[in-house]
Amino acid sequence: MIIRTAIKEACLELNKKNIKSYLLDSEILMSKVLNKKRDYIILNLEKYLNQKEFDYFRYLIDERAKGKPIAYLTGKKYFWKDEFNVNENVLIPRPETELIIEQILKIYKNKKSLRVLEIGVGSGCVLLSVMKEKRGFIGVGIDIDKNCLKVCKNNINKLNLSNKISLYKSDIDNFNYGKYDLIISNPPYIKSIDFKYLEKDVSKFEPKLALDGGLDGLSEIRKVINKSSELIKNNGKLILEVAFDQKSKVKNLLKEKGFYINRVLKDLSNNDRCIISSKI
Repeated sequence: MIIRTAIKEACLELNKKNIKSYLLDSEILMSKVLNKKRDYIILNLEKYLNQKEFDYFRYLIDERAKGKPIAYLTGKKYFWKDEFNVNENVLIPRPETELIIEQILKIYKNKKSLRVLEIGVGSGCVLLSVMKEKRGFIGVGIDIDKNCLKVCKNNINKLNLSNKISLYKSDIDNFNYGKYDLIISNPPYIKSIDFKYLEKDVSKFEPKLALDGGLDGLSEIRKVINKSSELIKNNGKLILEVAFDQKSKVKNLLKEKGFYINRVLKDLSNNDRCIISSKI
């Protein structure tokens, strides 16, 4: 079968499953199969697939039809300025999280050195993006999941940052290593009861550990704020990503622990997304 026909059939199948990006997804998965860039696929639609290639493509399309995210099928996701390795053990990097990178670069544009901690490092996309932009900064990442740390370690090696970042397997309650100028975290903040309302590609495939914020959506945020108040230096900053409806409650939690609210940032959808605070 030629590439054009395989992609056409794949588009029909994905469209039936209400996957709006059916053509783009089909081309990306064909790129994965042939280990070629997408523009090669578009320029070589008459090329024949061998049986092995066709079978692999059909498998990937079937998985996508079930709702499995493209990032998990390709094992890659672009974030900020780099391509990161991802798998089902880590949350897929999201564009709104790039807000954190933008703010850090603005706040510390004249700072040459800084000690940075990321709580719940996952794939490492946030911490590694900051470390790559600011070569004088030193980073520490912690995560409770050893599989997340493996993914992060792969990305550290991929971006040649092994001399700048240390990783620790720990939950935040038991982490007591060092003091930090900046702490960043995108903790789980979805209410347990709201999981049924999530899109199926999130609820069915992304790690619940990275999403479930407990009954009120604030259980992990509380832990991050409480421990950060001990780990952060005076005048150090804590940057948190939160749910669109958590601003007031999280601001109160921060104030109770001696943080001053610098700014609340909105994402591209005009939802409250990021809270910047300073320890006073």
